[in-house]
Amino acid sequence: MLLQIPDILNEAELKQATELLSMANWTDGRTTAGPQAASVKRNEQLPTRGESASRLQRLVLAALDRQPLYFAAALPRRVLPPMFNRYAGEANHYGTHVDQAVRRMPDGQGALRADISCTLFLSDPTSYDGGELVVDDAYGSRSFKLPAGHLLLYPASSVHQVLPVIRGQRLASFFWIESMVRSAEQRHLLFDFDMQLMRLRQQLGETSETIALTGTYHNLLRQWADA
Repeated sequence: MLLQIPDILNEAELKQATELLSMANWTDGRTTAGPQAASVKRNEQLPTRGESASRLQRLVLAALDRQPLYFAAALPRRVLPPMFNRYAGEANHYGTHVDQAVRRMPDGQGALRADISCTLFLSDPTSYDGGELVVDDAYGSRSFKLPAGHLLLYPASSVHQVLPVIRGQRLASFFWIESMVRSAEQRHLLFDFDMQLMRLRQQLGETSETIALTGTYHNLLRQWADA
């Protein structure tokens, strides 16, 4: 499932994030890529250790926590702490690749199964040319260049790339989610169920039927979730 979620960060949070990133000491992005990805990765990343990274991670995670659409779609069990990258100059693209299936947690507390990849756009799309995130799925290649503060969720199993930035710079946060529900098909069914149930509640209120359907949703989640 490919899903765009608008306005994860508000204007004040975007300003704070860009100010912190403007003072960043960027490093080679290949340091966090696997062998295949490293061969096509040409970008820069914010070091994961340090006060700036910690502040930015807290900012993004707090914003995600208040977004019900994000929770409904991802059903997150664990989230790899967000990382931050920049595409500009000669470090301006990321060729076709697939994300690693398993990521080590930075605190040494085991590993995370990467079910969902996430890109949170941090730059105004009019401030740079190129830099589209291109994701391949069953319907072909789809290109994304979202407004600052908007989030894209897509399957971590997807083949994807970031096209060269030919003007300006593209800032983003990226991270991976291990979902409580491993199956992408089951997550999609639960998401669709949840969205339709929400619309029924808005139209009808809390009726005996919507209460019963809520029970059905949670029984499916109970059956499929690994919490």
